[in-house]
Amino acid sequence: MPVIVQDYSWTQSETMINISVPLKGMKPGKVDIFATDEYLKVSFPPFLFEVFLFKPIDDDKSVAKIGNGVVIFSLHKKNEGLWEQLSLKNDDKDKLKEIRERAVLKAQEKSEADLKAKATRKQEEKKYALESMMKLEDEERARIKRIKEEEREKVTVEMEAWKIKQKQEVEKETAQRMQMIMDEEHKQRKPDATSVSRSAEHKAKVKQGCQNKSIKPKQVTLPAPRCSGNIKVKFTPRVFPTALRESRVAEEEEWLKKQAEARRASSTDAPEFSDLKEEERNPDWLKEKGNKLFATGNYLAAVSAYNLAIQLNRNIPALYSNRAACHLKLRNLHKAVEDSSKALTLLMPAVPDNAAARLKAHLRRGTAFCELELYAEGLQDYQSALKIDPHNEAVQADAEKIRQIIQGSLAGPSDFQEEHVRH
Repeated sequence: MPVIVQDYSWTQSETMINISVPLKGMKPGKVDIFATDEYLKVSFPPFLFEVFLFKPIDDDKSVAKIGNGVVIFSLHKKNEGLWEQLSLKNDDKDKLKEIRERAVLKAQEKSEADLKAKATRKQEEKKYALESMMKLEDEERARIKRIKEEEREKVTVEMEAWKIKQKQEVEKETAQRMQMIMDEEHKQRKPDATSVSRSAEHKAKVKQGCQNKSIKPKQVTLPAPRCSGNIKVKFTPRVFPTALRESRVAEEEEWLKKQAEARRASSTDAPEFSDLKEEERNPDWLKEKGNKLFATGNYLAAVSAYNLAIQLNRNIPALYSNRAACHLKLRNLHKAVEDSSKALTLLMPAVPDNAAARLKAHLRRGTAFCELELYAEGLQDYQSALKIDPHNEAVQADAEKIRQIIQGSLAGPSDFQEEHVRH
């Protein structure tokens, strides 16, 4: 039998009832509170507090708080006025049992109504999210169609301009040919005039030469010639496209060293390579084979090719990144995360030469995290990708979708850009 709590206290005003129930040292986690408009119960075994209220209260506005070893009820009266007492004084057990059962039934009905309202609200949210996605897709299709139309009009204008230019060039060339023909005919018709004019020109030149001989030339003082010399110009040898003053030399040298070690670290002694030809025992050849299989949609075969290449050389980051893309297609999401992380480790230090590879690895790992509903981790990878390529509109759009999912404004997982998993 439970021990009934008798040492509670209560106060009232015209609109409120305040009840304080001591918890006898019990932890808040072990306290069970049940309340309706005419019945209160606090159970914390072996103790029990139960009240059949003198008048009904507003259950929706009333609250109960647990703290400092007591439960405090703040009850709003349905009708203003002072109560003569807190609980009903009735020895009729059947009536009290009826009130208790009625309270339980009301609580069940309220719980069912809350569940229905919650389900309805969730369905409306899903419907709204679907309509929003459809609207976004329609806008995207309209934008693509508009861009295509603009490009088509641009190409048409350029083609017409090219045609006009070609026509003008042909007309100009034709006019030049006609002019040459007419000049040739003119020369053939007047040979005497031409010879006379040439003789006159020769006589004029001879006469001018004789006049020049009779004039004494003026003496001009010229400066001494400059001394000859050589200026040596040296250019710093650079593997990377950036200037030396803008580069991080130590990190770039470390990256080149790792690349060279990756190319040298190759082993073909495993039994899996006994059936391969000599030229096929090459990680680069196997990587290209895997890329072709991926392009044809044979993802399992592509994974096998990358596996053999990794056995030959475990230090080539592209092998892990491409295998992660295959795992994404095959829905092996944890393996995709693992391979992308390995690729990012091998792509350190971060230099401009490996920026594109790091971008792909971050996007593939971020996509895998989001498919696993680990949106916070996925958003971190998308933000890292945007640091590498801040102007990538597709990555910006996907990052915004992930933020909306985390904030709760977009329900459920979203579809991300397909090109993130391509090689």
